[in-house]
Amino acid sequence: MKILEYRRALHQIPELDRDLPETLAYLTGVLSPMKCALSSPIPGSLCAFFDFGREDAIAFRSDADALPIQENTGLPFASRHPGNMHACGHDGHMAMLLDLAAWLDKQESLNHNVLLVFQPAEETTGGARDLCQSGVFEAHRVRCIFGMHLWPELPAGVVASRKHELMSRSCEVSVTITGRSSHIAKAEEGIDALAAGVAFYRRAAAMEQALPPEIFRLLKFGRMESGTVRNAVSGRTVLLGSLRAFQDEVFLSLRDGLQEIARQVEQETGCTVQVRTNDGYPAVWNPEDLYDQVRAAGVSFSQLEKPVMISEDFSWYQRHLPGMFFFLGTGPSPALHADDFHFDEGVLETGAAFWKTLAAAL
Repeated sequence: MKILEYRRALHQIPELDRDLPETLAYLTGVLSPMKCALSSPIPGSLCAFFDFGREDAIAFRSDADALPIQENTGLPFASRHPGNMHACGHDGHMAMLLDLAAWLDKQESLNHNVLLVFQPAEETTGGARDLCQSGVFEAHRVRCIFGMHLWPELPAGVVASRKHELMSRSCEVSVTITGRSSHIAKAEEGIDALAAGVAFYRRAAAMEQALPPEIFRLLKFGRMESGTVRNAVSGRTVLLGSLRAFQDEVFLSLRDGLQEIARQVEQETGCTVQVRTNDGYPAVWNPEDLYDQVRAAGVSFSQLEKPVMISEDFSWYQRHLPGMFFFLGTGPSPALHADDFHFDEGVLETGAAFWKTLAAAL
């Protein structure tokens, strides 16, 4: 079966970020004989345009980069690149798009032209944003884009999605609290950074918990470091955590709230409190009208009850043009990003069939 051949060949040549020469060479080798125009709008990318003479196009995206993980699957087609592994299923995503390309190559007519997008740097710096800025979607008059991710938390072969919230906006939160250390017997000479850290943590948790339960969000700290020895007042505390939400206003309110808590703790304790956050990715948010259009076209998929708190840079496409994202269940399998990640390869045919149904129905 060709789709397994694609997946297994790509699985053996995992590459990182935007440096994907072997991956692009393989993709180009498969696509070059087909009736599509190939281009590379940004470094590490490959686009295949199938022209059916229509006024506009629909796009399908696959991420193409891998992870810096030493593979531990024991598969006969395991990674040939030490320290690199397709541990997030991007090899499967590419295989499904190549199978869709082979089907498109045999079609005489569709309602829309089709653009296939193989994207670098999903795991690192957000290659999706750069592709949006490249002008490729305007050049091909793309009206909407679709993406899919293998998902171990769903039964094998189940394609699922939901309106509105699907995957969260996220950022890392780093809090550094600086006080003054002293011997604990002379605690009055110190400025207790540990006590200030506890106060910051409690207020941050209370702020998040005060939001209504129907607002999906998360503000948690996974690591706290403070002090040096048991009999000295701590002079420094570090808290490391994550902020995730779906609506920008909720995300920004919580982020700004952390800064306000920092100011309060500084005033009350005498410590210096610095809160740093990075940009992260926006939320993956499926627009209602596109969701309804896919349903109305007769494309069948399951409904997810709740969104997930993991991020994906497909969100950049959705900020640029209408886009919808799906999960493809793998059934019981190791976790994504695990060094032994593998899955039932039979689901790839199901995912590719879903893409063909969608391309034909719209």
